[in-house]
Amino acid sequence: MPAPRASVQKPVLKKLIDLPWVVAPGSSTNLKTISPASTPDAPGNRAQTEAATAELKVTLAELQNRLRAEETRAVLLLLQGMDASGKDGTAKAVFSAVNPMGVRVASFNVPTEDELSHDFLWRIHKEAPPRGHIGIFNRSHYEDVLAVRVRKIAPESVWRRRFGLIRDFENNLAAGGTTILKVMLHISAEEQGARLQERIDDPSKRWKFRLGDLDDRKLWTPYQRAYEEALAETSIANAPWFVVPADRKWYRNYAVLSILTTALTEMNPKVPLQPDLENLMVPGLRYSEEAKPKASSQAGGNKASGGNGDGKSKSPGGSDKD
Repeated sequence: MPAPRASVQKPVLKKLIDLPWVVAPGSSTNLKTISPASTPDAPGNRAQTEAATAELKVTLAELQNRLRAEETRAVLLLLQGMDASGKDGTAKAVFSAVNPMGVRVASFNVPTEDELSHDFLWRIHKEAPPRGHIGIFNRSHYEDVLAVRVRKIAPESVWRRRFGLIRDFENNLAAGGTTILKVMLHISAEEQGARLQERIDDPSKRWKFRLGDLDDRKLWTPYQRAYEEALAETSIANAPWFVVPADRKWYRNYAVLSILTTALTEMNPKVPLQPDLENLMVPGLRYSEEAKPKASSQAGGNKASGGNGDGKSKSPGGSDKD
C-alpha cells in the first residue's frame, strides 16, 4: 500500500489536473478500470484526431522555439510502459515537427558496471535536459522500482525506499526550473502480443525484439501491480503521472501531444525582447531609408528623409519609386 501523505497536493501547472489521463497527486489507480483501447477526450474519429494532432505539432513547434529563446526553464517528458507499448514510436511521432537542436533524448537500458557502482539516480540526473530544452526519457529511474521489483533483483527494503528518493529527486529538478511530465503508455496484453509477433515475423523489425520480452510478458500481472503502486507513490504536484491508453497509436500520439502542449502553454515561455538592440545597425551595410530604424528616420520627418509629403520617397532623379 502507498505510504500515507499529509494532504493531496495540487499540481503546479493547474490545467494539467483537468486532463483525462492524469493521476491526481495523492490518489491511486486501478489499471484494470482503464481500457487500453479507449480514446477519452479524442476530438472525433481517427481522421479527425490525426488532424488535431497535426495542429498540435504546429503549436508544439512554436512553444519549443519560445522555450529555447527564453532559456530559463526546461521540460522533461518521461515515457514508461511495457515492452512494445510504443515508447520509441511516441517520441518519433510527437517530436517530428520540432527543432532537434532543442530536444535531448535518453534511453536507459540495463545498467553498466560503472552505473551500478553509483547510486541508481546517478545515470539519470546527468541526462536531465538543460534549460531551454525538452528532454525525453525512454524508460527511466522507474525501472528501479518496476523491473527491479518484479524480477526480484533487489529486496523490498531496497526498492521501496526508492519511492521517497525519487520524489525528492523530481522535486529537486522542478525547483531548478524543469517541468516534469510522466507518461505511462498503457497497452493491453493482447496488443503487446500482436506487436511482439510482428517484430518476430518482420526481418526489418527483429532487432527490436529480445527473448527477455517473453519472460517479462509472463510477469504481466506483477508488473501491473508494480505500476499501480509506483503511480500512487510518485504522482506529485511537481511531477504528475498520466496514464495514456496506447493500443491505438494515433490516439496515443494525440494524448501525449495534448499533455505536452497543455503544459508548455501554461508555462507560457517568452522570447526575450532585448530592447538594447532596437536601433542597432550592422556596420558596413547599405540601407534604404525605409529599412533604417524608426528612431533615426523620424528625427527629421518625411521631408528630411527625402519624402515628398505623401509617404513616398524620391529617387536621385526626382521620380517616385514604384
